Amino acid sequence: MSTTQSERLRELLEPLVSSQGLDLEEIAVDSVGRKRLLRVVVDSDTGADLDRIADVSRALSAKLDESDAMGDEEYTLEVGTPGAERLLTEHRHYVRATGRLVAFQLAEGDEVTARILDVDADGVAVEVPGVKGRKPTARRLAFADVTRARVQVEFNRKDKQDVQDVQDQKNVTETEEEEA
Repeated sequence: MSTTQSERLRELLEPLVSSQGLDLEEIAVDSVGRKRLLRVVVDSDTGADLDRIADVSRALSAKLDESDAMGDEEYTLEVGTPGAERLLTEHRHYVRATGRLVAFQLAEGDEVTARILDVDADGVAVEVPGVKGRKPTARRLAFADVTRARVQVEFNRKDKQDVQDVQDQKNVTETEEEEA
């Protein structure tokens, strides 16, 4: 996609996405055979559920239909969210990833996988998980030292709330057994 087309699409679509309470994260136009695919990635601090995605998709489709931004050729509009393993490229991405496990590539060549605890204007406070029974350690990473950061998928993570829910359920079960 040419820079001119990308800029035109961003200028056309960003105000509409913003009016829906979302951020326009990415626009990409790909050729799929004879057709084109316009991918629009949106997000917000509170996430974007299917209803919000459908609403913004309808609004974007109508706006694109009334403009000539995509030309006369057929295209498919695909609207979605960044996905589970998103790259963190903007300050707001780091804020949204607070509490998540992230793989950081550092300018000095090191790699650090850590949980984001806090984000400020200059960098992130992270907790590096302990290995082989060791306790986690706190660390500060300046944005200037981070060359790449990607959220990691966690399948078996137990949040403090998850642990509390399990304990509460156990207590309810024990109480029911005692009463029986």
